[in-house]
Amino acid sequence: MAVNRDQFMEQGFLILRNVIPPDELDAARASYEALLERQKAVWAGERKPDDPPGGAWETSPQPRMNIGNPGLLDEKTANAVDVWLHENTVGVSSQLLCRPEASVTEMNVMCSPVRDRGPANWHRDVHPIDMAPLQVLQEDVMENGPRYVQWNIPLYDDNVLWVVPGSHRRLNTEEENRQLSADPRAPLTGGIPAELKAGDGVVYINYITHWGSNYSSKLRRTIVGGHSIYPYFKDLEFAKYLSPSAQATFDRWAARSRRLQDLTESTLRAVINKDASAYQAGLDKLQPGVGEKGKLTLTIYLCKAAKQISFLKNPDSVSMTEDARRRAMGPHPITLNWGPEFAGRFSLDDAKTLWERFKALDAKLQSPEEVFVPGFQSGPMRYYFNEAPADFGLKEFVASWS
Repeated sequence: MAVNRDQFMEQGFLILRNVIPPDELDAARASYEALLERQKAVWAGERKPDDPPGGAWETSPQPRMNIGNPGLLDEKTANAVDVWLHENTVGVSSQLLCRPEASVTEMNVMCSPVRDRGPANWHRDVHPIDMAPLQVLQEDVMENGPRYVQWNIPLYDDNVLWVVPGSHRRLNTEEENRQLSADPRAPLTGGIPAELKAGDGVVYINYITHWGSNYSSKLRRTIVGGHSIYPYFKDLEFAKYLSPSAQATFDRWAARSRRLQDLTESTLRAVINKDASAYQAGLDKLQPGVGEKGKLTLTIYLCKAAKQISFLKNPDSVSMTEDARRRAMGPHPITLNWGPEFAGRFSLDDAKTLWERFKALDAKLQSPEEVFVPGFQSGPMRYYFNEAPADFGLKEFVASWS
């Protein structure tokens, strides 16, 4: 499936028809429904004492299932994974990413709630607490292209998702901030619906301002997830049910993940050793061909990783909000956070030294007081939502080691 990458970079999204071929649609629906019935049983078993019998299935405004979770997939439902391996998805993503190395991230499906819940908030999928300021991310994606692209692929006609074309390239306007502050759940000037027929898909840069316009009880089964150049799989147990070629694909992605984790470690050790040349080489290996804006983004991601490693090795070593503590406990590979197991590669002394090297950059990313910008998923915090570190780039970061 040929796509217009220039249009994608300009608008921030593309709508593609028949991503799931029409002759495969009924089989996909049947498999996802069978998986959902198994997930409902899991949710019922996990319900809290005051929850209704269905647990999260009945309480969530948008029940969401990850088909890779243990115990869901089997031989009869293995075709549910096929959509992520199809040339219409992974092939398209390879054309759109900064490098043609697309690998699947989470494989989810969003479902209609049991009762009408109305609209969600407009937002960008940006978290300053464990990512980077929006200005840095935008300059990076326009210089290098995205490291991650996100998909919505409905199994039934769907117009719930709205987007603001081009908003991935810029900060909020004053008018947008005014509207979002007044009511973040109301239609936003410039927003348009992604009108999708069953089997169509919308692929988008997750920095774009977007909106779940109406979580109603109308039947909804929309596949959502994405592809990234940084794969990570905690558990590949589900892969045993896949075809030999699909298993080989996941094995290849898992091997790439291990290499990237090794590269992340060696790049962080270059910081510990104050080896500027090795650090620059590490960035070049983590993303071959990356430009200076991209190297700053990677450096900020590594700064977040250093803080998380320091916390995981010694929880009293750094000041962390509860949200940041929670995020440190789980992997987020598209930002080079490989999770608690990765932190085990470093000693306590390593972690202390690493954090000392990154403290100056972390301070540049923070405001003296809490700040907030509407249209983000995060609430008020000390980390800047928009602003790049003032007068502090890669050269200044390396200089700060001494």
